[in-house]
Amino acid sequence: MQENSDLSPQRRSPLRNKTVLVFLFIAGCVAPLAWSKDLAVVSNKGFEPAPMTVGELAKICKAEVKRWPDGKPVTFVTRNPDSPEMKILVEKVYEMPADDVMSLITAANHGRTNRPAIVVVSSDQDVVRTVESTPGAVGVVDVYAITGGVSVVKVGGKLPLEAGYPLHGN
Repeated sequence: MQENSDLSPQRRSPLRNKTVLVFLFIAGCVAPLAWSKDLAVVSNKGFEPAPMTVGELAKICKAEVKRWPDGKPVTFVTRNPDSPEMKILVEKVYEMPADDVMSLITAANHGRTNRPAIVVVSSDQDVVRTVESTPGAVGVVDVYAITGGVSVVKVGGKLPLEAGYPLHGN
């Protein structure tokens, strides 16, 4: 059987190479966009705190604020500070190394077995679930993990994805 000249390896090879080059070019342009992310501060639907500054958020994250103005205890829910997803929070809010943040969390929760000041969970979905089910809770998640079960809190007068939002990462 004679091979069709249109399907010979010499005819297919240039097209296949062009396809690969186009794919690599597109992948090279898209990949850096995936690294940029915004973290969102979310609250329990039954309690929606007023917009806050980064300094006020830092006090909540460090368990320096123990009660909300209405008297509800503050619970801060986060992922492990060592995780790459929390790099923005550690750098822009805690302003200390992740190891020091873990020590701060341990100290803040010392003696608070019934209701810890800071709850560390393993995923953004766990943050959302814990905030949903804990009155007075706020947490920090990737903006794409937000569900209808939580409210988004403005930080620095901005919402995630707005220009100038303080918890925007690169």
